[in-house]
Formats: sequence, C-alpha cells, structure tokens
Amino acid sequence: MAVSAYDLTGRTAFVTGAASGIGRATAVLLAEAGATVHCADVAEKELAETRAIVENAGGTAYTHLVDVSERMALDAAMAAAVSTSGPPHVLAAVAGIMHSSPALETTDEDLDRVLAVNFKGVLYACRAAARSMIDAGVPGSIVTMASGAVDAANPGLLCYSAAKAAVVQLTKTLAVELGRHAIRVNAVAPGWVRTPMTDRHDAESQRRVEAAMARISPLGRVGEPEDIAHAVLHLASDASSFTTGQILRPNGGVAMPW
Repeated sequence: MAVSAYDLTGRTAFVTGAASGIGRATAVLLAEAGATVHCADVAEKELAETRAIVENAGGTAYTHLVDVSERMALDAAMAAAVSTSGPPHVLAAVAGIMHSSPALETTDEDLDRVLAVNFKGVLYACRAAARSMIDAGVPGSIVTMASGAVDAANPGLLCYSAAKAAVVQLTKTLAVELGRHAIRVNAVAPGWVRTPMTDRHDAESQRRVEAAMARISPLGRVGEPEDIAHAVLHLASDASSFTTGQILRPNGGVAMPW
C-alpha cells in the first residue's frame, strides 16, 4: 500500500495559537497525521486542553506557554521544542487577535498590539523555525495564517487587515529567500470561520452574522476550524511539495466582499 502524502509520522510540528479555534484544530489534525506537535499559546488552561485532546487520540503533544509577540520568549520555546523533539519539520503560525474600531478612532495602543501579535509574532515564529530547520539541514514547511480580510476593504478592521496583508507579503518574501534551503512557505487566508475569536458573545447577534456570511457563500455555510486545519495539513505535507509562496483561500467560495 502506498504511503499517504499526508502522513507526517516521524516529523515534528510547532503550532502557535494552539489553545483554541483554528490553532487547536490544526494541532490535533497534524498529530492525527502522525506528527509530534508542540503547542504554543498564552492561554494556559485551554492549552492543556488541547494537549489532552491530542493525547486522548493517541498523539504526542507538548505545550509552551508563550506570547508570540515576545521574541525572546518565542525563541526560548522553539529551543525547548528542538531540545525535546529535534528541529521542526512544520511550523503553523496561527496565533492572532482581533480588534475592531473605525480607522479614525484606532489608538496607537490598538495598532501596536495587533501588529505585535498578528505580524511580528508570525515573523518571530517563522524566523525561529527557519533557523532551526537550516541549522539541522531539515527540509520544512512553514504555513502562516492570513485572512480573507486581505482581499477587500473591511470597515472597522484596519489594524487586523493591515497586519494580515503584511503576513501575505512576509510569506512571499520568505518563500523566495528560503527556497534554496528546501523550506516552503505558504499562507492560508480563511473566510468566516466559527471560532472563539469571531464569537459575538450574543447568540442572536452571532446567528445574524453567520447567516449573513452563509448567504454570500456558494456553499451556503460558514467555516469550521477543521476546514482550515485541513488546508494547513495540505500545505504542511508532501502533497504540496511543489507549492511555495502561495495563498490558499478556504473561504467557501467567497472573496469576502462588502
């Protein structure tokens, strides 16, 4: 029987934002594909829950309590992961935060925090993982998390959209720079996905938003974290061995128009 191109047995993955939503689904799916998964996040309780889910399914997971916007802390977490399991073969840089405010009302603090997590945090993770891969001579796959918000103007989401657009450019630049080391770099740009980050904390408001997003999708539904995790797995695996510098858009057929 042929070995599946999605088989990650014997490989190590490092996933940021692994405590919930897309990050958790990604960590679980990569573990199910056979990878040893290092899960990083700031939410300690939820991070432990992710590890338990992976282990209950027969996988192997380690946790790292870290804020991705703190470069030295993230470097230390990556070093700990390398010491435990060897250099990563896969990085899924999923960690991100949402902020909503009109552009003219956005404060410097709002902008700094969103850019620190959503752009700098991705850069720091990519840099730490790539250096480990290069030092060990390990071919690798880096998957960043962009957003459908990069494809259209999104009122109220200036900080978020700008940071995600920067992630797209980072992805393309790293793909060019790291290709000679056999490291592929791609991004996933999801459409509307039902996660804690998109939770309106008001059941009726949530229902209306999801219904509106479902109406503009040819598939007639919003996304689930597992939908995006499967896109990450594809880009992380040998199934996409000739793919780099690309932006994969699992968005239900929606270009996120307003």
